[in-house]
Order: sequence, then C-alpha cells, then structure tokens
Amino acid sequence: MTFDVKDKTVLVTGANRGIGKVILEEALKRGAAKVYSAVRNVDSARTLVAEHGDRVVPVRIDLDDPASIAAAAETAADVHVVINNAGVLKKKSALDDGSIEALQFEMNVNVYGLMRIAQAFAPVLKANGGGAFAQLNSVASVKTFANMATYCASKAASYAITQGLRDSLKEQGTHVVSVHPGPIQTDMGQEAGFGDMAASPSLVATAIFDAIAEGLFHVWPDPMAEQVGAAYQSFAENVVESDMEVSPA
Repeated sequence: MTFDVKDKTVLVTGANRGIGKVILEEALKRGAAKVYSAVRNVDSARTLVAEHGDRVVPVRIDLDDPASIAAAAETAADVHVVINNAGVLKKKSALDDGSIEALQFEMNVNVYGLMRIAQAFAPVLKANGGGAFAQLNSVASVKTFANMATYCASKAASYAITQGLRDSLKEQGTHVVSVHPGPIQTDMGQEAGFGDMAASPSLVATAIFDAIAEGLFHVWPDPMAEQVGAAYQSFAENVVESDMEVSPA
C-alpha cells in the first residue's frame, strides 16, 4: 500500500519544534496542500504560519485532553495523513523515586494519547479514502535503557498499539507506519543527555514520507536505529509483519 502526499492534507502533532517541525516542513517540500500544526498552544505555531502562509493551519491538540482531540478531528475533517509525533520523556529508572508517577505520565501521553488520536482520526482517514497514519515510537520500544526504563516501557506499549493499528486500519485502506528513531537532535534529546551522538531530525522526516510512499511499516531512520533495525529485521518480517493469527483455545 503506497501513498503520495502531494496535494494532500497532513496533520502533525507536536509540530511547533524538534522533529515535528521538520516533519511539517518536509510535508510542504513534498507538495502537501495543507499541513495542520497540531500543538497544545496554537500561538506557538505563529512563526510557521508567518513562514509558510495559509498552507500551515494551527489546531489545538493536547494528547492529555480528549476533548481537544475530538474538536481537532472535526476541524481537520479533510486530513489524509496523520503523523503522531508528540510525546514526553521522564528520565527515570525503575528504582528511582517517582518512577511510578513518571510511568503513569508517560503512558498517558505516549500510549493513551496515541489511542485517542487513532480513535478520533481513523474515521476521518476512512472518509477521505484511507490515507496513512504514522506513529513516532523509538528504538527504546524494542530495547530498554535502565536510566530511562519508564520511557522505554511506554514506547514498548505504543509500539504494541501501533502493530494493532496496522492490522485494524488495513481494512479501511489506511497504511500505518511505526517510526523508531535513535538519539535525535531535539530538546528532548538534550534533556536525555544524548549530546553529540544525536542525529539530525531531517533523517526522521525524510524516512517517514519515504515509508508512506513505499508502503513500509517499520522505519529505522538514523545510524543507531539502522543498527537496531538490522538486528531486529528477521523478527520484524517473520513475526510482527506476518499474517500470524492466534486461534481461540
């Protein structure tokens, strides 16, 4: 299943900075007619509107606020591609004070927020011919790093939900993409202490739209991610992407 974003309408969550901003700009470069910049504070998208004009439309989405997502789905009723980029990170090990609270916070945004977005926009995508839905997961969804174990747990859960969406949305002609970046040059990356090992967010944006165009599910966009993806490839192809079904007992 392939899809060309040229002349289509795209929605990107967390599009005012970091990876999300670069994704928005890549969509415009590839000829998207309109990109909804879905952010918690619409004023934060003013610079994007000033730069790109009416091809960028700010819309309020807070992944922790179901009402904002439902309202955005009504506003963006013409959308063909949804890219759920927004997410949060609390740098906590499983043994740290406050780790349970950190995991609850991360699960609410990174997992339940994904589900809220999918539930609100799946009918919109179906009504507009199917389109595509991309989720920013992480290499942390398949490998846990002890100093950010709670974040890794939330991303493992979001990856599991993304796999389910791949099968659920296939029936309506919506192609699902699971994106697994390694360390990326963003504010979140700086907070996590990635430093010089972080890769350019442009690699992520390019890889997402290439995957949408080529009908790929897994995306490993940067050098560290490519290394993890190469080791994971057999399992991904033979288990995750297979038509394996669980028969009732």
